[in-house]
Amino acid sequence: DKEVRAIFLRLFAQLFQGYRSCLQLIRIHAEPVIHFHKAAFLGQRGLIENDFLTKVLNGMAFAGFVSERGPPFRACDLFDELVAYEVERIKAEEGNPPKMIKHVRELAEQLFKNENPNPHIAFQKVPRPTEGSHLRVHILPFPRINEGRVHELIQEGLARNQGAPPATRVDKKCVVPAGPPVGRFHW
Repeated sequence: DKEVRAIFLRLFAQLFQGYRSCLQLIRIHAEPVIHFHKAAFLGQRGLIENDFLTKVLNGMAFAGFVSERGPPFRACDLFDELVAYEVERIKAEEGNPPKMIKHVRELAEQLFKNENPNPHIAFQKVPRPTEGSHLRVHILPFPRINEGRVHELIQEGLARNQGAPPATRVDKKCVVPAGPPVGRFHW
């Protein structure tokens, strides 16, 4: 799953390379509006006649992408780093499948770490009973739950987790890197 997502991250980083240079922040309104210059983006890349990319840029998903990722000051993520710093690496790896696979695996590992920031906190799944297990005589019935003991255990767990780091990663806002200038894209 993560490797497929990493491949798509690489694809979109290549496809949208330099998109930040075609963003314009309009501040006449109370809330700033971000405008994307599609013609400039396609022209700089030599893809004015490319029907696929034109349709992608005209879609609602891309409009959401621009409104979410357009602000110059926001929390940065793996995609921003790829667009800003890794596009040249991605281009260089096009003819070298082992390097490409290595990079995809590195990205997949980063995606996994982003979704599981605290690997030491693990949840154990309880297996479902096998078919016919209720007919076995040797299994004792489930004991009644002692409410006082449950409350004690909850309090102990809360006390232990008091000093633990937060479960989610805190996103620090920063200036989003623009990345390298827009270049020609080869299909």
